[in-house]
Order: sequence, then structure tokens, then C-alpha cells
Amino acid sequence: QVQLVESGGGLVQAGGSLRLSCIASGRTQGIDAMAWFRQPPGKSRNLVARIKWHNGRTNYANSVKDRFSITADYANNTIYLHMYNLKPEDTALYFCAAGRVTQKFAEYDDWGQGTQVTVSS
Repeated sequence: QVQLVESGGGLVQAGGSLRLSCIASGRTQGIDAMAWFRQPPGKSRNLVARIKWHNGRTNYANSVKDRFSITADYANNTIYLHMYNLKPEDTALYFCAAGRVTQKFAEYDDWGQGTQVTVSS
């Protein structure tokens, strides 16, 4: 398994920015893709952004496209989520995940504990 540790969450005012980090350890050689999910209070967990490990292709939820950016530091098994122009609706518990993604399916086997992002209006 891959162990994932997120950091960087906190309190920020609307319009502000924040950077989340996720460090992977363990069986990192098997990582195909890593992603950020979020779960707002009282709502379900949804994909925010994803990056393919080997080619760097990215994918974003429509709600964050053009405001968030996912990047990877492959040498250090770390991904980041750069968040700009944050909105109150971005408030959620953000999770880092690792797994496999193809055109036919997505499977995330390993998850971090989450880091809270709270955006005030």
C-alpha cells in the first residue's frame, strides 16, 4: 500500500489562495495516478483534480477549473493542489488519493486522512 499524508489546509478568506501538499510513501513505484478529492460538510466526496503519474495529464472538476492546479514532484513522490480565488463553496475536507486511471475506469486504493480547507465569505 501507499501511505499518503496531506498538509496545507487552513482558514482563508474568499478570494485568497492556498496550497495543499500530499507526500506518498511505501509502494510508490506502483502509482499510476494521484488525485485530490473533497467532501463538503453534509455532502458526498467528489473528485477535484487528478494527475496521471507517467504522462502528467490532468483532469479537473468543472467547479474548480481555471482556479485550481494540480502538480507533481515525481522525485519526491509529492503532489500539490494550488488553489486560487477560493470561494466559500470550496470549504471541504480535502483528501489525497493514489490509484489507477484508464479511459474505462478509475480506482483509488490508497487515501490520506484529509486536510480541512475553510473559506470564509
